[in-house]
Amino acid sequence: MRPIIWLAAVAAVVTPAIARDRGVPAATPAGKAVDCVNTTDIQQTHVRSDQVIDFEMRGGRTYRNTLPYACPSLGFEQRFGYKLSTTQLCSVDTITVLQSGGMRGPSCGLGQFQPVTIAK
Repeated sequence: MRPIIWLAAVAAVVTPAIARDRGVPAATPAGKAVDCVNTTDIQQTHVRSDQVIDFEMRGGRTYRNTLPYACPSLGFEQRFGYKLSTTQLCSVDTITVLQSGGMRGPSCGLGQFQPVTIAK
């Protein structure tokens, strides 16, 4: 039996008001969407809204995950965690919003990981 690993992904430090005002940057698909990414390859995450997270990977690739449903307060809090039993984060997994003060917020399902090129 594999141990469950609790990992916290903290997005770039941005105040919540700025995060809401900046919007989701345009992205162009750069390949076929995949169901899973290796967590060991995730360098940084960027919470773009209550429904969009960009995962910057080793090697310069970026995957955009558009959640099937908006995740309340994700865009405001800008951080989330997840529990895994493997080293892969998959579209069948859920994330949990990490709220200020160390409390856990809502848990929400992920979508597929779409490789993208982010517009500058």
